[in-house]
Amino acid sequence: MSATEVDFYELLGVSRDADGATVKSAYRKMAMKYHPDRNPGDAEAEARFKACSAAYEVLKDPQKRAAYDRYGHEAFQQGMGGGGGHHGAEFSDLGDIFETIFGSAFGGGASGRARPRRGADLRYDMQVSLEEAFHGKSTQITVEVAATCDTCEGSGAEPGTGKRRCELCHGHGKVRAQQGLFVIERPCPTCSGRGEVLEQHCHSCRGEGRVDQEQVLDVEIPPGVDNGTRIRLSGKGEAGPMGAPAGDLYIFVHIKEHPVFAREGTALFTRVPVSFTVAALGDTIEIPGLDGEKHSIDIPAGIQSGKQLRKRGAGMPVLQGRGRGDLVVEVMVETPTKLSSRQKELLREFRETETGEECPESRGFFDKLKDAFGG
Repeated sequence: MSATEVDFYELLGVSRDADGATVKSAYRKMAMKYHPDRNPGDAEAEARFKACSAAYEVLKDPQKRAAYDRYGHEAFQQGMGGGGGHHGAEFSDLGDIFETIFGSAFGGGASGRARPRRGADLRYDMQVSLEEAFHGKSTQITVEVAATCDTCEGSGAEPGTGKRRCELCHGHGKVRAQQGLFVIERPCPTCSGRGEVLEQHCHSCRGEGRVDQEQVLDVEIPPGVDNGTRIRLSGKGEAGPMGAPAGDLYIFVHIKEHPVFAREGTALFTRVPVSFTVAALGDTIEIPGLDGEKHSIDIPAGIQSGKQLRKRGAGMPVLQGRGRGDLVVEVMVETPTKLSSRQKELLREFRETETGEECPESRGFFDKLKDAFGG
């Protein structure tokens, strides 16, 4: 089966408006199904595999796909779109005029060849506990990336073979077509603007220079990271095609909810229940911190529920800096629900001796009620 005999979209089983991800997924399924290693001695499967690979080579590239959608298979045959043979000579003088006036954007020659396209950046989302965010951690992650092909070392060429000048653009990397009085110059759809094509595609990566594989990477999470902190691993993203530089991998940190502490920046917040006697008389309590130490908090006598107390330097570390934030403790005064007879008796005695000075806010409230309702 030849790739030029069947519509590329039909070969991969996708619609003409399928996006790049759909095309890639369909190709992977076809490649797995018809790969020669899975079908030894099956000439028809091998032909199908080559045809699907040729179809994917065109449809994955926006420029080649646009040319195919417009011209079909003829877009990749000698002479189509100009740039070589009779058409190239016909438009060369006018193209030189445009280059002189407007610069190399309209010019040809080796200087107009496309540069290798850098690999795509990748994103990885990582969840860490608040304790891990406090102390930092060393860990490993496994990601699937398009890595440099070991067989061809990223060149895309079968070992022992090389490259040759593109026959469509004659090594210029661009093709020309006349539209009315103007000559329009575009990247060559056959060589993608490189001016060269491979003599023989690498059997492992099919000329791409990269293959999908899992990679295990070491990651250092620094102390003090917060939600949305971004960690960049340079050169650990997707490998560029044909030996081009790799992109970067960005790790986005997400902090898991903690059962005791809430976080705002470098400050840690928590609520601490205290008995009404502690609230009335005052005391010192200890709170275990994320740093493994116990932090003493002084409860002043007469504290009200909802009051916040601050412990300086007992919060989260400053990311990539020095010092720590604060620990903020919100006091929640608890009212007892079960009292012994003796406790009730003592509370009654206390109530009988109250003068109003013990709870000035309460006395003020009842005074306002008397004034409002006349008694």
